Amino acid sequence: MAGKPKIYTKTGDKGTSSLFTGERRPKDDIVFDALGTNDELASVIGLAREFCLDQGEAVQGVVDQLEQIQCLLQDIGSNIATPRDSATGPRLVLTEFDSDGQHVQDLENWIDSMVQELPPLSSFILPSGGKAAAALHVARSVSRRTERRVVPLAQEQRVDKSVSVYLNRLSDYLFTCGRYVAMKAGRQEVYYKKPRPPRVKKTTAPKSEE
Repeated sequence: MAGKPKIYTKTGDKGTSSLFTGERRPKDDIVFDALGTNDELASVIGLAREFCLDQGEAVQGVVDQLEQIQCLLQDIGSNIATPRDSATGPRLVLTEFDSDGQHVQDLENWIDSMVQELPPLSSFILPSGGKAAAALHVARSVSRRTERRVVPLAQEQRVDKSVSVYLNRLSDYLFTCGRYVAMKAGRQEVYYKKPRPPRVKKTTAPKSEE
């Protein structure tokens, strides 16, 4: 194993971990909660991307977009791990995220392009439409949770506000993307239907004996 870095470092055995600044904090700190959820989001998008690959050329554009998003989530992780209220100038510059809003604009352009091909929504839809579509809906829900973890940090100016804006738009993209890959696969989306209340069988009261 000489020359190869070890996967395990043992530095976190006492329940702390290190930020990009070198500061160590407990692993249940709000920053690590946000980092972990962001990592979960990147992982589930990776799963959705693999399912999309199974659909072939029809959704190759989506596959490429999802890969780009996974890379950007790594950049978001760097931003979260570099508290904007305590990091030094060079690290702040190195980990700045989407300062010109171009990444958000890309998401909006992709959404608009897919919507042009999709039928209009007439009701709430359930996560459905095949494995790729369903996995994208899971990613959408994890994106919402990641945003909820990041918003308090953004409000305290500990991460760039652009991070929470991107995550907000990302969930819209993933929702649209789930519908799009379902359509390309020729799969029907399942629409919400209000369940009927169970029928109550009428019973007649027993006759009293005279």
